[in-house]
Amino acid sequence: MKDLGSVVKVMVKEKRDIYLSIVFGFLAGITAVGLFAANGYLISQAALQPPLYVLIAMVAVVKIGSIVRATSRYAERYYSHRATFTMLSDLRVFFYEKLEKLPPAVLGKYRSGDLLARIVGDVENLQNFFLRVVYPPILMVLVFFSTMLFVSFYSWHVVVLLFVGLLLTGFLIPILFARKQRTISNHILEERAKFSTEVTEWFQGFRELTIHQNIEIKGEKLTDQYKGYINEQRKSNDQANLNHSINLATSFIIFWAVLGLGGYLVATSQLDGVLLAMIVMISLTVFDHSTPMATFPIYYEESERAAGRLHSVISEAKVTGDVVGEKLSFFNSAPSIEWKNVSVQFPEQFREVVSEVSLTIREGTKTAIVGASGSGKSTLLHVLLKLQETKSGEVCIDGVPIAEKGNDFIWSNSRVVLQENHFFYGTIKENLLLKEDLSDDEVQRVLKEVELHHFTPNDIVLEKGENLSGGEKQRLAGARAILKQGRLWLLDEPTSSLDSWTEQKLYDALLQYAKEDTVVIVSHRLTGLEKMDQIVVMEEGKVIEVGTFKELMDKKGYFYELKMLEMNVLEM
Repeated sequence: MKDLGSVVKVMVKEKRDIYLSIVFGFLAGITAVGLFAANGYLISQAALQPPLYVLIAMVAVVKIGSIVRATSRYAERYYSHRATFTMLSDLRVFFYEKLEKLPPAVLGKYRSGDLLARIVGDVENLQNFFLRVVYPPILMVLVFFSTMLFVSFYSWHVVVLLFVGLLLTGFLIPILFARKQRTISNHILEERAKFSTEVTEWFQGFRELTIHQNIEIKGEKLTDQYKGYINEQRKSNDQANLNHSINLATSFIIFWAVLGLGGYLVATSQLDGVLLAMIVMISLTVFDHSTPMATFPIYYEESERAAGRLHSVISEAKVTGDVVGEKLSFFNSAPSIEWKNVSVQFPEQFREVVSEVSLTIREGTKTAIVGASGSGKSTLLHVLLKLQETKSGEVCIDGVPIAEKGNDFIWSNSRVVLQENHFFYGTIKENLLLKEDLSDDEVQRVLKEVELHHFTPNDIVLEKGENLSGGEKQRLAGARAILKQGRLWLLDEPTSSLDSWTEQKLYDALLQYAKEDTVVIVSHRLTGLEKMDQIVVMEEGKVIEVGTFKELMDKKGYFYELKMLEMNVLEM
């Protein structure tokens, strides 16, 4: 309920349409009751052969009421749907702005399909919140009490029956089905999230599934997930039909009770017979406004569950250390970095990827972090970039914990090349356009420096860089880093797909631009490390050796053994 309340605050910013839809909805509802009442009275009066002007007047009232009802209903539909679309628009913008500020470390907790289901499906579910959850009970209570106030001038006995009907159809029956509906709604959202996840993975991994001939197995799993989702939807529809049937049956029982009671009151001269048809028609019409309450539990549970799933994502922004409204600033000089007893453990894993690592990198120095695959090298950089959360310990830049700085501060001051770099559909220049005033000549110069002289700024890059080789992607990522601002360079395996000659050229270009900056290079290759001010050797998540190239070779420890092994492999 708390999560739903926080989402509602975002949705009801524009209240004018909400108020207007309620006003016109009430006017349409009470006019409909009045029309049926007038028709019933007109039929009774016509049987008594009143003067013609009386019938003409009653017919005129019915005609005018019909016009008012139709106009009010149109206005109610217009304003209620406009309010809903405005709410959804505000909610999408709000959710996206919150999502945009979340670090990848938080987003990484969610599978891409599940996150997609929340962004699209859960937001769409909330479109029913106003139309099916908030609006019906308000309208029902207003119309019912207005009707009972009118009927009280003729018979309090009928008012009591109408009130009992209101309690049964508007409150008690929906409450009875609410608990069962909660379970069904939870299952629907869970199954939809699983189905969305499977569909997303199907499309993302279609090439690999085809190559490895596993497409049928994955297809069967996707089909099973789809059947599970459809089955839960069918249960929800069956429950909705049952709720509606019981609610409708109860309203008809009340209607027959009003008819029987009215007949008794007329027979005992407690009610004028000419009013019987009017009261019966009123009881038949007024329950049209309690019928939507049959599906109230369904839409309420869907809305509450959807709001909870959305809130569970965006609420994590509060614990990421973001400083809202923090003024963006840049390092005046090359920064120093310090990891203090940092441990990292991935979700649902018992093993620590990084275990109590303490490491200091002085300002303006060049450091290489090396070790076997899976030793935790890249994780140290991810923690520094807030791409991964720590289990314990902290990371400091210039002595200040990064937890006290917003994500934008860290990212804006870093020139980063990761192992996997995303490329968008567009030109080379658009993929490098980190400065709005970047000219074609500047782009061409940087492309030449990273050995991509065969490209022009206007050459097209396909989605995810499908038309680029692995080496071209890495060099293009290197060009991005060169063109970005920042005194901290974080390079994670920037040359793993390059040959030795091109690798050396790219390193020369990067280090030339980073001559006076702080540089951290993660690499499993040990060539060219002689120029490093410091080499950090990691194994199984721990730092086991630190020193210069000469110091580590003279020590003849783990690094020395790795270097000898690499040299022997290259000589073969």
